[in-house]
Amino acid sequence: MKTLKILAAFAIVAFMSAFTLPGTGYKVGDIATDFKLRNVDGKMVSLSDYKSAKGFIVVFTCNHCPYAKAYEDRIVALNKKYAPQGYPVIAINPNNPEKQKEDSFDLMKVRAKEKGFAFPYLFDEGQKIHPQYGATKTPHVYILQKTAKGNEVKYIGAIDDNYDEPSAVKEKYVENAVDALLKGQSIKVTETKAIGCSIKA
Repeated sequence: MKTLKILAAFAIVAFMSAFTLPGTGYKVGDIATDFKLRNVDGKMVSLSDYKSAKGFIVVFTCNHCPYAKAYEDRIVALNKKYAPQGYPVIAINPNNPEKQKEDSFDLMKVRAKEKGFAFPYLFDEGQKIHPQYGATKTPHVYILQKTAKGNEVKYIGAIDDNYDEPSAVKEKYVENAVDALLKGQSIKVTETKAIGCSIKA
C-alpha cells in the first residue's frame, strides 16, 4: 500500500511538471534582446540577420523530449506557412548536453537533417538565452514582432491545445497570434501554459 502511494505521488509530480506558466524572464510587451547562436550548419545566427522579417516564432525545443518530438512536424509546418509571410521559425535547443546526451550539438545536426528542418536549429551554448526569455519547457514558444522599439514579445506559451493528437487540436495559439499580427489586429490569447519537458540546464 505504501509503495502504491509513493508511486502515485511520483506520477502526480511527473504530470504536474509537464505544465507551467511563463515564469521569470520576458513578459508580453517586453523587448527581447538579440542573440548570436550557432546553427546546425556551423554558422552563427542572430535575429538581426533577418532584415526583411516582420517578426519571429522563437521555439525552445530539443531532440529527446517526447513533447518536442510530438510537435516537430507542426513546427516545420509553421515555418512553411509563416516564413514566406515574414515570421520565420527560429528553433533553439536550451538543454545542457552534459545532462542530456541526446541533445548534443552533433545529434542536433542529425535530427535537423532527419526531419528536414528548413529553419535554424540553434544551440544555446552555456544555457544563457533561455533564462533571459524565461523558457522552462520544451517546447516553449515566444512570438516576437519587429517594432520601432525592437523585437517586442507578443505571445508566450504553447503551440496549440493538444500536444498528443494534432487532429484533435481546437485552439491553434501560435497560428492565431501570427494571423492577428499579420492583419494588424490584437492577439486574443497572449499567454498560455507551456506543456513539455523541463529544460535541462
